[in-house]
Amino acid sequence: MARGDSKNIIRLRVHQRIRRRVAGTAERPRLAVFRSVKHIYAQLIDDTKGHTVVAAGSTQSDSKNGGNVAGAKEIGKLVAEKAKEKGIKAVVFDRGGYQYHGRVKALAEAAREAGLEF
Repeated sequence: MARGDSKNIIRLRVHQRIRRRVAGTAERPRLAVFRSVKHIYAQLIDDTKGHTVVAAGSTQSDSKNGGNVAGAKEIGKLVAEKAKEKGIKAVVFDRGGYQYHGRVKALAEAAREAGLEF
């Protein structure tokens, strides 16, 4: 098994542990973050229905900042603006098994600054 595979398996195990406690509802959806090497994605999920309410990713935006902190800040702002349009003010944060550091932290703080509460 390659080193990257084992790191991802550990991350998935941590994510499963987080998901036992964190669940999104219609009033307070789950802000799930996925981070790849080149891009970062965020979506608001209503786990009671199993639906994605709002989604944003660095592949969709016009910016060239995909896999860096500046790109994560843009996606955090974008997902918060889309959530406001749908009437969502409060969410629960799901860091996806990643450390709350770097791009994940930048996305979360930008979403907070744009008006999401968590």
